[in-house]
Amino acid sequence: MEIKFDGKKALVTGAGKGIGRAIAKKLVECGAETYALSRTQSDLDTLKKEVPSINVVQIDLQEWDKTRETIAKIGPVDLLINNAGVAKLAKFTEMKKEDLDYVMDVNFNAVFNVSQVVAKAMVERGEGGSIVNISSAASQDALMDHAAYCPSKAAVDMLTKCMALELGPHKIRVNSVNPTVTWTDMAKMNWSDPAKSEPMRARIPLGKFIGVEDVVNSVIFLLSNKSAMTTGECVRIDGGLGVH
Repeated sequence: MEIKFDGKKALVTGAGKGIGRAIAKKLVECGAETYALSRTQSDLDTLKKEVPSINVVQIDLQEWDKTRETIAKIGPVDLLINNAGVAKLAKFTEMKKEDLDYVMDVNFNAVFNVSQVVAKAMVERGEGGSIVNISSAASQDALMDHAAYCPSKAAVDMLTKCMALELGPHKIRVNSVNPTVTWTDMAKMNWSDPAKSEPMRARIPLGKFIGVEDVVNSVIFLLSNKSAMTTGECVRIDGGLGVH
């Protein structure tokens, strides 16, 4: 099933690393004029070397007004992927206010802010659009030491539904994908030790951890007209882990 975005403009936040970077590269491959946003210039520099046709923009999404100005300058966007996300882990009783604010600023407030600017322009243009928010399976599954992260992603899920409700009449679809941690990230967290990884793998009906490409493929499908009647959905990407 070939998906093309020729003539479309796409914007990806958190595009410097990991899933966001892979989504941005795939969008270029699919023909979209792609804008990759990141707060880390060095990541954008290497991305530009890999994909010369991509447009890179350095921005700290915690800067509310500057973010709005930057998004507005990019112009009308057809496809928006809110991928930027952070985590600060601590016991609930030990979580510092500045860490809570940081997680909520990036994981929720930035999604709200960027989406508001993009969606308003979509409505005014009258040609519809598609928005995908990168949430997490942790929006539904409580995790130890994640008292800031899990609620921030739960908020993204509900925002996704509220946006879908309000924007649907304007032919704007809004969905989220809710992946578990990818095998690449697990390796970074020293989960390559079978003693750590195998008990979790055993709970996954499909018998393996997800890869970055699994998330990318789901996002591309939801952005495309192949999912033209899908909106307001929070799609778990977990190999079936959530059935338990």
